[in-house]
Amino acid sequence: MPLLTPHAFRQATGLASAKADEWYASIMAACLEFDINTRVRITAFLAQVAHESGTFLYTSEIWGPTPAQMRYKQRADLGNTEPEALRHAYVAGVIDVGKFYRGHGLIQITGFYNHKKAALALGVPADSDPAILASKSLAARSAAWWWKAHGCNELADAGDFVALTRRINGGVNGLADRQVRYARAQAAITVQGVA
Repeated sequence: MPLLTPHAFRQATGLASAKADEWYASIMAACLEFDINTRVRITAFLAQVAHESGTFLYTSEIWGPTPAQMRYKQRADLGNTEPEALRHAYVAGVIDVGKFYRGHGLIQITGFYNHKKAALALGVPADSDPAILASKSLAARSAAWWWKAHGCNELADAGDFVALTRRINGGVNGLADRQVRYARAQAAITVQGVA
């Protein structure tokens, strides 16, 4: 039995029927796998990933490059200066390691270290092929894995949506939009119920 009906998922996310149908199975499977299995967790997760992905439109970070993105390749904290990261980018024929390890998935897994952690957790080669996390299934799984691994279920349980936003974003960028999405998801799921 699914956590959420397809209709409730459409209403909660604001997606058109066809787009919702494309994402429904991947999102529900990811939620089940990573214990996003209560009304408060699901509503918070849907609101946050919908904001982060531009309503399930982007599963790879849009590349400008912006000034911040131009610094990715020099970011040791992301692991982008590691010999292994440079080797993977070189083998893939990519000169800019920062662009190679730009954000992927519904919660933009960014940098070599984070792609490597995702690879180990999900059993996929995201460290050597980071764009693999852009597929619907892995975009959803990587977001749900990151969510659970970073204590987001507990923040959702506590009802601290601002702290949850800070955990995901590092600040409160887009908070108003996230809150609108959260309210929509709560209303839709309250009406439809969680199975």
